[in-house]
Amino acid sequence: MFKFKIYNFKLYNYLSILCICSFFTACSIPSLVNRNSTLGKTPNNYTNQTDTTNSAIVNWKQYFNDQNLIALIDTALKNNQELNITLQEIQIASNEVRARKGEYLPFLDIAAGAGVEKPSRFTSRGASDAITEIEEGRKTPDPLQDYMIGVYASWEVDIWKKLRNAKKSAYLNYLSSIEGKNFLVTHLIAEIANEYYELLALDNQLAIINQNIEIQDNALRIVKLQKQSGKVTELAVKRFEAQLLNTKGLKYDILQGITLTENRINFLLGRYPQPIERDSDNFMNAVPNVVLAGIPSQLLANRPDIRQAELKLQAAKLDVNVARANFYPSLRLTAGIGLRAFNPAFLVKTPESILYSLAGDLAAPLINRNAIKATYLTANAKQIQAIYDYERTILNSYLEVTNQLSYINNLEQKYNLEVEQVEKLNQATAISNDLFQSTRADYMEILLTQRDVLEARVELIETKNQQMHATVNVYRALGGGWR
Repeated sequence: MFKFKIYNFKLYNYLSILCICSFFTACSIPSLVNRNSTLGKTPNNYTNQTDTTNSAIVNWKQYFNDQNLIALIDTALKNNQELNITLQEIQIASNEVRARKGEYLPFLDIAAGAGVEKPSRFTSRGASDAITEIEEGRKTPDPLQDYMIGVYASWEVDIWKKLRNAKKSAYLNYLSSIEGKNFLVTHLIAEIANEYYELLALDNQLAIINQNIEIQDNALRIVKLQKQSGKVTELAVKRFEAQLLNTKGLKYDILQGITLTENRINFLLGRYPQPIERDSDNFMNAVPNVVLAGIPSQLLANRPDIRQAELKLQAAKLDVNVARANFYPSLRLTAGIGLRAFNPAFLVKTPESILYSLAGDLAAPLINRNAIKATYLTANAKQIQAIYDYERTILNSYLEVTNQLSYINNLEQKYNLEVEQVEKLNQATAISNDLFQSTRADYMEILLTQRDVLEARVELIETKNQQMHATVNVYRALGGGWR
């Protein structure tokens, strides 16, 4: 490290020194491995559609029409702990911007002090003070008191834009934290909606299980009567009893699933376990929202995670510039003015008590610059990471949308087939019951038909649940929910 005290340097001398230092330090800056994004622009469309209407711009209160669900989401947006933690991270990022801005501006301090000093008589200082008169007939006091008050300023001249780039980087990271919060909001809304629909599906499955328990219980009574009349054996009775017990066991599995789902929702809402208000009766009649995907390029504006990755990339590029500036000389100006005297009464005696200073320091790293080189190379590596992260985020968002659009279409076809399947099995159940009562069908046909219709109805509810999940997930994938 070398320094120059600048007092009476002419302007051309200062510039010469600056140029020499800059040339010397710039010659040994490590070379970097540069990389630009190779992903290319997003495809023109998803499935040969060119309509730019996009469901992502719809506010979530209009996208969801269940008032119970809307109330749950409202509560979560106020009380969710993870979201509130993220809000504090935004505040931290805002404070970082303020700190970087402060580094760019001049520093101004006020200082005051008092002291006493007794130099040895057998030193040049002590011998000089002993024979020096402050005023005519008044020698220097011994011991010598010291009182001071003054104002001091310092300012690092941002020649290479290091401080300005650091401030811009901090501001971009602040904006990035806001986008991170928006991304969390979209996921929080989607997670609550998915858990809510899961809860409605479990309620409907529980209702079907209870219906089947009642049906199987009636069937068991009929079989017992038929055994008494000699139409069936004890084997048939035991098989019907076993099926009834199995169905009752399924009921408790679903009850446990309801408890877990309610508690997951309560956790997202930041509260202790309590019942979740819901209307399960109309779940099977719910019509999934018509999703308008728009065009892929709209993801760049709608998806908070893409904008967050883009802002982080811009900040990483500025961080490389900041790290590079550490190789160049830095110029710091310092100045001070104040009053100083050995007696408080003399502080106001001007101009004798006035002191001032003005200096400039020019410093540049010379030997052992490994730390600066490491910081520079690390900043570049983080920039390359940010490029990869930006590419990955765009690619993932496009694939999420295409997967969900395909899923919605396939689920619609599957649901229609399962509706028809349930209708056929209900008819088969009625026929088998009639045949069994007239002893024209075996009891095994009754058992198998009842099992099949139960499984088909439960599967139909699960498919409806998947349909509702798909409409939620494609809304999130398009970037909806944070507005």
